[in-house]
Amino acid sequence: MENIKQNFSIKDLESLSGVKAHTIRMWEKRYGILNPNRTESNIRTYDIKGLQKILNVTFLNDHGYKISRISKLSDKEIASYVQNISVSRSDTNRAVKSMKLAMLNFDQSLFLRTYDELMITYTFREIYNNVFIPLLKEIGFLWQIGTISPAHEQFVSTLVKQKLYINIEKLQHEKPQKEDKVFVLFLPTEEVHDIGLFYINYELLLYGYKVIFLGQSLPKKDLHLFSSVYSKTVFISYFTVKPDDIGNYINEIKDYINPEKSEYWILGRKTQEITENQIELPSNFKTFGDISEMTLNL
Repeated sequence: MENIKQNFSIKDLESLSGVKAHTIRMWEKRYGILNPNRTESNIRTYDIKGLQKILNVTFLNDHGYKISRISKLSDKEIASYVQNISVSRSDTNRAVKSMKLAMLNFDQSLFLRTYDELMITYTFREIYNNVFIPLLKEIGFLWQIGTISPAHEQFVSTLVKQKLYINIEKLQHEKPQKEDKVFVLFLPTEEVHDIGLFYINYELLLYGYKVIFLGQSLPKKDLHLFSSVYSKTVFISYFTVKPDDIGNYINEIKDYINPEKSEYWILGRKTQEITENQIELPSNFKTFGDISEMTLNL
C-alpha cells in the first residue's frame, strides 16, 4: 500500500468530487465539513478520511440532502446514509460517483450493489455506455494527474470486465441468428487494454453474430486459418497503446488477411494516427471512430 496516495490537495478533491474548490472552502468555513491540515506555507492538504468524507457529503447532497443537515451528522452517520440510499432512485451520474467512492475505498460490495440497482432499471448496454465509459474515462484522467494509484484503476477495470464476462456468456448460450459473416477479435502484440474489445464482443453477440474472441498476442500467421474455414471473416482489433508503428503493422498484417474473403476493422484511440499520418489502407481495411459507428456497418 506504500504507493497509494495518502495526502490530497484541494484540487484533488475538486477532481474527485466534482465540487469546486471555492465551494469546498465555503463548506469548511460555514459548516465545518472538513478540517484540513496545513503545510508550513499554509496550503491546505487532506488525508484519505477527508477525501472519503467529501465524496460521501457530495453523494448525499446530490440525493437532496442539504449541507446544513449533513454538517450535523457524524462521519459514521454520513457513511450509513450513503450505504442505505437506493441507487435505483438516482441517475447514472450519481452511480458514477458511487462507483468512484467504491474505487477509493476498494469497496467491492458498494460497486456491486450500485451495479445491481442499475440493472433493475437499465440494460447492460445502457450501463456500459452511460456509467462504465464515463467512469473509466474519469479514472484514467485521475490516474494521469496522480490523484489515484494504478491499484485503484486496476480494481475498477477488473470489476467492469467481470460484468462483461457475465453478460457475454449469457449471449454465448444463444445460437447465432446471422450467418453471412463471422467475427474474429484479437489484439496486436503487447496491447493489454482489452475492455473495448470485450465490449465489441458483447455488441456483436447482441446483434446475433458468431464471434470468436482470441484476445492478446495472436500470431499473424494464424489468421489464414479462418479464411480457409469461413466464407466471410471480419477481423477486429482495438488499438489503445499498441502497435507503436501502425503503418508498419498494417503492411505486415495485410499479407495474412485474404482480401477476397476477409475484412479488417480497426478501432481505438491510436487509429487517429492513421488519419494524422495519412496511412493508406488496403481496400478491405476499415477504421471506426467508436463502437457505435462500427455497429452501423453490421
